[in-house]
Formats: sequence, C-alpha cells, structure tokens
Amino acid sequence: MFERTLKSILVLLLVWIHSASAEIPVTSARLWPAQDYTRLTLESKSAIRYNQFTLSNPDRLVVDLEEIELSAALSELSSKVSKEDPYISSLRIGRFKPGVVRLVLDLKSQVKPQLFSLKPVGEYGHRLVLDIYPAVPVDPLMALVEQQLATSEPAATEPKVEAPPIETAIPATPAYPELRNRVLVIALDAGHGGEDPGALGRRGTREKDVTLSISRILKTQIDATSGMRAVLIRDGDYFIPLSGRVEKARRAHADLFVSIHADAFIKSHARGSSVFALSEGGATSASARWLAKKENEADLIGGVNLAVKDPYLARTLLDLSQTATINDSMKLAKHVLQELGGVNTLHRGRVEQAGFAVLKSPDVPSILVETAFISNPTEERRLRDVAYQEKMAGAILNGIKRYFAQSPALSKHKIALGD
Repeated sequence: MFERTLKSILVLLLVWIHSASAEIPVTSARLWPAQDYTRLTLESKSAIRYNQFTLSNPDRLVVDLEEIELSAALSELSSKVSKEDPYISSLRIGRFKPGVVRLVLDLKSQVKPQLFSLKPVGEYGHRLVLDIYPAVPVDPLMALVEQQLATSEPAATEPKVEAPPIETAIPATPAYPELRNRVLVIALDAGHGGEDPGALGRRGTREKDVTLSISRILKTQIDATSGMRAVLIRDGDYFIPLSGRVEKARRAHADLFVSIHADAFIKSHARGSSVFALSEGGATSASARWLAKKENEADLIGGVNLAVKDPYLARTLLDLSQTATINDSMKLAKHVLQELGGVNTLHRGRVEQAGFAVLKSPDVPSILVETAFISNPTEERRLRDVAYQEKMAGAILNGIKRYFAQSPALSKHKIALGD
C-alpha cells in the first residue's frame, strides 16, 4: 500500500515537473500608450494560446494566457502602465488556475480591442499583440479644429488683444487667394515607431526618434506660417500601420502628405537626401525598388493585424484621379528636393518613384523624404543635432510653399479652420 502511494506521488510529481517545464516564458513585455490606441506586446519563444473577453460595471478587459510561465518580465508589466495612458487605468496579472495566467486591464472607457499573434521576424520572436482602440475613433480633423480654437481664443479672464504675427526664419508665404480662403492642412508622417525602430546608426541613433523630432519641428514651423496647419500622423513612440497613416491623413482632409525617414545602407559611405513619389508602374531604379520594399516591410516589424482588411494598399492604381495625384506629388517632390539641396548633399539629383505603400492615397499628393543616411557616421551626427533638424524641416517647408505658390490647392474641403 505504501509503495503504491509513493509511486502515485512520484507520478504526480513528474507530471507537475513536466507541466512546469512545458510552460512558455514571456521574454519581454512592452506597453505603447498613445492617443490613437494603446498597444501591449508579449514576446516569447513559442506561440501563445489565448482567450479574451470583456466585463462591464466597471469596464475591464480580460486576457487568459494558456501554459504561460509567470516570468519576471510578465510580472513587471503592471508597473509599466502610465497615468497618462488614455485607455488603461491599471493592470493586474496572476495565476488564475493551473495552466492559465490571467491579465485584467481596468479601462478608462469603452474600447474596441484587437488581439492577434505575429510570427517571428527580424530580431523579434513570437509576439502576442493586444491593440486597444477607442470605441469612437479619434477624429484628426476635429483635433486640429480644437487645437486652432485653443490657440486663437484668449482666456476668459484676460482682455482680448491682437497677438503680433509669429516671425520665423522661414520666408513669408505668398499671400495668394487660396490661403485667404481656408487653411491648408499638411499631414506629417514620422516614419516607423513603437515596435519598429527603423534603421539604426552606429552610435545607436534610432530612425523612429529622428523622424519624430524633425516632424515635430516641422509642425511648429508650419503652424507658425499664415494659412497653414500641420497634423502629426504619429505624435509619440508608437507604431501605426502603413494603411492607417494613409487613412488618418485622408480623415484630416489633408492637402499634402509628407512621410519623413532617415535612410540606411549596408555601406557606410552612402550619403545624401532623397525624395520619392509613388509609381503607377515599376520603380525608376533598383535602389528605389529596394528602398520601397524595405519601407513596406515596416508592417511586418511593427506588427499588423492581418484580419483587418485594408482598402488602400490593395487598390489598383489605374484611375485618372490617382494619376493626377501622382503628377501633383511629383511637382511637390521636385520643389522639396531642390530646397533640400541647400542643406545637404543630394543622394541623386532627381525625384525617384516606386511602389511605396504609405504613398498610396488616391486623392492626397504624397511624398517620402529620406532626410539623410543614418548609416553614414557624419550624417548620423548631423541628424542628432537639433539645429540641423530645424534646417532640414525648414527646407521641406520652403518646398511646400513653392509648390502651393505654383499649384493652387484642390478646393475639396468643406470645413474652414480659420486663419
């Protein structure tokens, strides 16, 4: 009897040891809060099985992870929740039952969550991604209107006085009728972000940081220009799918879309600035084709829910409106390239074209600016310098001004933001 009991205990112990050893450790847990949405990423060496549901009164989101080890990386996740997170107020995690670790996210409002798995790519292993979107999406155009009202209306306790014009080092915009009728909206897209760092310089400079810094500087310069306002597609360290960038610009009724990047190449001597537009057919060079392929792979690195269909990237570029948009994009690109030549060496002396997914808006002229080669030590050092970033932003703005001076903007807007 004793021997039989002892054998049973040993069998149970072996089963428990095998079960424990079979649990998948979470090697990294990351949280990316943003106004657009908050992303939670769990990285592991094997795919994670999961189940998700919501609870109300109060609003909570529950995710059960099967056969997961309660690792240090996972246990520390709750401490990463920021008070400024628009959607998550707190996060609790613990062993719910044998074989199941439960995450409970206390929410600040009703949300639309998306939970999906990503296969290994680049330096990443398996990833389980939870995207928490607001129940009512943020309207970029209304945000721009609210920003304009906030900056133009004086405080109730202060006497109303006429503010002096904002002077910048950028030449004044010509006072042609188009700018007097309404404000021109420029969508600024800082490349990469969040899970996708973009290219890396030898000194550790991340492309996603440089592009965001230049975009913010350029927004300040545009907002200080009479008759123009800028919308930041990404205003923080988080990832937005390529189609989401196109959609956000269109929802803001943007007149132009400018995607900002910092190039990289396997050889460190490559240098110079470049400007690209979309191509209806093939790329204008092998290097343009290679770059478009690399930039289009950002969705693989950043992580996109493939279950959500994209109406833009699958679009066939055959209609006349797309052709007209590409023609306008080429005009804009030439003006910007010429201005960049006064700040940096040009990698090539002409605008190039290729199938960049982020430029596929059917009705918004769109360009992609490779400001410099972050893989070149000299240019990487310049890209880290704020004064140089300001010069780069100023050159892009001057190119935009020259474009509008020669090409009247489309009268497609029904909402005037005021001057």
